[in-house]
Amino acid sequence: MSVLNALVSPSGLAAAVAVAGCVQATLGTFLVSRFRVQEKRADQAVPMPPVTVLKPLHGDEPLLEEALESFCTQDYPAMQIIFGVQSEDDAAIPIVRRLCERHPALDIELVIDPTFHGINRKIGNLINMMPRARHDVLVISDSDIHVAPDYLRHVVGALVPPNVGLVTTLYAGLPASPTLPRLLAAGQINHNFLPGVMLSRYLGRQDCLGATMALRRSMLQAIGGLEALVPHVADDAMLGRYVREQGKDIAIAACMTWTTVGEHSLREVLAHELRWGRTVKTLEPLGYAASAIQLPLFWATMVVVFAPHATWTWVFFVSVWVARAICAFVMDRALAQRSLVPLFLLPLRDWLSAGIMVGSVTGTRVAWRGQTMHISPHSAMTPRSQPASPGD
Repeated sequence: MSVLNALVSPSGLAAAVAVAGCVQATLGTFLVSRFRVQEKRADQAVPMPPVTVLKPLHGDEPLLEEALESFCTQDYPAMQIIFGVQSEDDAAIPIVRRLCERHPALDIELVIDPTFHGINRKIGNLINMMPRARHDVLVISDSDIHVAPDYLRHVVGALVPPNVGLVTTLYAGLPASPTLPRLLAAGQINHNFLPGVMLSRYLGRQDCLGATMALRRSMLQAIGGLEALVPHVADDAMLGRYVREQGKDIAIAACMTWTTVGEHSLREVLAHELRWGRTVKTLEPLGYAASAIQLPLFWATMVVVFAPHATWTWVFFVSVWVARAICAFVMDRALAQRSLVPLFLLPLRDWLSAGIMVGSVTGTRVAWRGQTMHISPHSAMTPRSQPASPGD
């Protein structure tokens, strides 16, 4: 009876969630490691049609030139790269000019067009760029993404099967420098988000990730064009949803990409994660709530809080930390990241993520590209038209 009472006590329930979180982390880490091991050189025999790569830009950012350079060095027979900005004085323009000078043989265009199409300015930027796109296969990728030379071969190869309507890629966090905010932000991507995505994919989910959105022009037209995505902050998730509604699958290309983690302060990290937390909560409320299982060290902390004088709770906390550290260590090695510092930040990372979840549940206001707006159902964005209440 005493064992049963312990299991149904607050500390026992928190311990059960922590154990489940460790199991989830272990399975997700295994799947990512297997994915990395199974990565192979792209099949040279697969058809490689001409491709237009669309890169919407907005100002300078850490490692931007390195990220864009990785697209200019692709081992691909025929590609067009279109960079787009919405201001004549955008700080990204000199970087694009330097890339053009270094790669004169490449088909590179820069579109400077301030035309406003709606609240999602990235999609508006893409709409301005589309008239210059000459090819049927379109690869849309965020500005901060780094890729390997065979990236396009993998992506286009994954688009060949007739049942595939959209191709996306996994991405890991690449800290621009080893500062605390950047290590914490990268830890959220590499140790929580990435294994969670792999596990959900294994269980049958097909999500689209903004690191890569590759599709044919005909598919884009079938879902209503880029204009259908303008009202949505989570344009990648909505594109995936629309493609699935067309009866097509979302494939994951057999290559890893990396996103620059360039936040300068903890305040920027929290603002970024709060924006995405509130967006995901609006799109997938049940799934977002279930993701609390990904924070085993937070739950292990609660075990100690509920029973601080019991020796077993402290032993349990340390055991969970060790288990999480092993998973994080294996994950970092799979992603070719060597620093051991993130292993000591795991409890802080889980506590911050728990705070983000609370903040996501209690409000709808987000800051995005200099705008303050509210996230409404289906991820549609509405600008603030009146002062926000203290609780939003």
